[in-house]
Amino acid sequence: MPAMPPKITDAQRRIRLGTRHNLATPGPDVVTVAGDLIGLHSSDPASVYLAARARCHGDVAAALDAALYDGRDLVRILGMRRTMFVVPTADAPLLQHGCAGALVGRERNRLAAMIENQGIAEDGGAWIDQVSAATVAALDRLGEATANELRAEVDALRTQLVFGEGKKWGGPVGVSTRILFLLATGGTVVRARPRGSWLSAAYRWSLMERWLGAPLPGMPPGEARAALARRWLTTYGPARFEDLKWWTGWTVADTRRALAAIDTVEVTFEDGDEGIALAGDVEIVDPPEPWVRFLPGLDSTTMGWKIRDWYLGPHRAALFDRNGNAGATVWHDGRIVGGWAQRPDGEIVYRILEDGGRDATALMEAEAAGLHRWLGDFRVTPRFATPLQKELTR
Repeated sequence: MPAMPPKITDAQRRIRLGTRHNLATPGPDVVTVAGDLIGLHSSDPASVYLAARARCHGDVAAALDAALYDGRDLVRILGMRRTMFVVPTADAPLLQHGCAGALVGRERNRLAAMIENQGIAEDGGAWIDQVSAATVAALDRLGEATANELRAEVDALRTQLVFGEGKKWGGPVGVSTRILFLLATGGTVVRARPRGSWLSAAYRWSLMERWLGAPLPGMPPGEARAALARRWLTTYGPARFEDLKWWTGWTVADTRRALAAIDTVEVTFEDGDEGIALAGDVEIVDPPEPWVRFLPGLDSTTMGWKIRDWYLGPHRAALFDRNGNAGATVWHDGRIVGGWAQRPDGEIVYRILEDGGRDATALMEAEAAGLHRWLGDFRVTPRFATPLQKELTR
């Protein structure tokens, strides 16, 4: 009779989350933390800095700026689920060849159809190629440039596409956004230093090869996907097949092939569902000291799994928006127990949705005070406000 798969309790998963995500114990530096998480979520610029602050000591903002823009040990690129991440430069090929590169054909075809359907050009693909080449040439001349500066150099980038005609949310959108996104998806261009503070999303653009000093190394997509699956299970496992497929944005077939290329074992969870762990990662892990962290919206930990009951509980409606974007969350020992926000006067306010006791309350008060001191005069406006955040800032 075959042996039963090892059982992984929710408590064990939460212990691993706390220790492997640098939450129970801070990581040594921002590059290590970004690597451990396989990227700091960067759709909202503030999330990168707030996520690192929750996981590192010291002057995190200065350390991130130095790693991103001076030493360039970190780079901001597209990766899983068409989403932007800040990752160690050494890991960039995994995201490029394991996730982003596969999107290029689909994104190009979609943009070409828009261009043809809106009468901009008869051959949308040829038009894209011409404008992309002109944009790359302009960046080569300028070194770095904002989208506005590129539009001044390349007339075609001022072309407008119309979305949602006749609808409230509809209107014109500059094609420059689409061209730059397509070039970024292919790893040709990269977001460089923004104009303004670390809260700014007004990035300058640069050619990837110039920014990093060399082209991104090539890598077979299957090899990159296998490496990503191994890395993800190291930090986020044990987990379900559906979690990995959702997190990467892969097809079912690509997810199966990636897992087949690495050494895994089957496990079961408390609810009876089957899961996957790296071989050797089924032993009992000792719990760390009690911990509390305030994580930003769209944090990589909060968004690390598709099936979240074991750490989110019944709090989705309060802490996520309608599109599934996570808001700012309060964590206690591997569980989301509430949410937080910053008021216009800088005060950090939070609401606990399940009581963790007096000791947890003391840790939360200390975390809120520490975050208030760290932010100082900066004000963080959530890009995706959740119901709880709206209530806290009224």
